[in-house]
Amino acid sequence: MRYKVMRLICMFDLPTETPNERKAYRRFRKLLISEGFIMLQYSVYMRTCPSRDYSNRMSSKLDQKAPPNGHIRLVAITEKQYEDMKIIIGTKSHTEQMVGVERMIFL
Repeated sequence: MRYKVMRLICMFDLPTETPNERKAYRRFRKLLISEGFIMLQYSVYMRTCPSRDYSNRMSSKLDQKAPPNGHIRLVAITEKQYEDMKIIIGTKSHTEQMVGVERMIFL
């Protein structure tokens, strides 16, 4: 069976008005980082997944641990789709340049 490398992108907008909301925001962000996500830009994180099944399991884990308020969106795309992304302003970060099909980050 051939595995297709996926990129799981998490975009979120969480409230931070109250101390509890700020705590939930920090907890969710730390969860993303502990699961190997890297920040592409503010509130947009990305992780390489070795297969669609792995991507689905990661999505389920985030769904279970998501805070009760705010907006969180996940999208899984293929490596080819990710490589076709056009950067209009700015450049890839050093960490983003290091992550590729050949070099997946496992934390």
